[in-house]
Amino acid sequence: MKFTPTTLDGSYLIDLDAKEDERGFFARCFCKNEFYNHGLNAQWVQINNSLTKGKGTLRGLHFQYPPHAEVKLVRCLTGKIWDVIVDLRLGSNTYGQWFGAELSGINRTMMYVPKGFAHGFISLEDNSEILYLVSEFYSPSSEETLIWNDENVSINWPLQPLLISSKDSKAKKLQEIDPITIQE
Repeated sequence: MKFTPTTLDGSYLIDLDAKEDERGFFARCFCKNEFYNHGLNAQWVQINNSLTKGKGTLRGLHFQYPPHAEVKLVRCLTGKIWDVIVDLRLGSNTYGQWFGAELSGINRTMMYVPKGFAHGFISLEDNSEILYLVSEFYSPSSEETLIWNDENVSINWPLQPLLISSKDSKAKKLQEIDPITIQE
């Protein structure tokens, strides 16, 4: 696996080292030792799988407050998404800044999302299937959503959303969200 830091401290793009031959390919998506060697979380409590049926569907930007703040490892299995994270950590040099990358079943790139970040994506193809490894259990009382089009964050989405859930469309702006204090 190749770990490439993004512009937001603590987050990474991870490219699989696929071994290919006439049968197809084999690649490790996770190796506890490699994650530990990069100082990253290697403890997962849940694996989630979602299918986004239509191109232009936006999900997010979701996060959980401590004590249920979570690390995510996100991979697109089929289709293609524009995956976005926003730094919400109190005192961070990149607070309020975003980073985005294309994840697809073809490029096999993963996004490592640290605690204290909001996460979301827009589907760039129909039938995009996403796998998420998460470090904390879902906690409805700790969850929050950052609005996708906050002018103070100014995410450069590659296309206008065609479908957004009612909950995500009523999300809070950055200035309405308490910055997240992360204690390790």
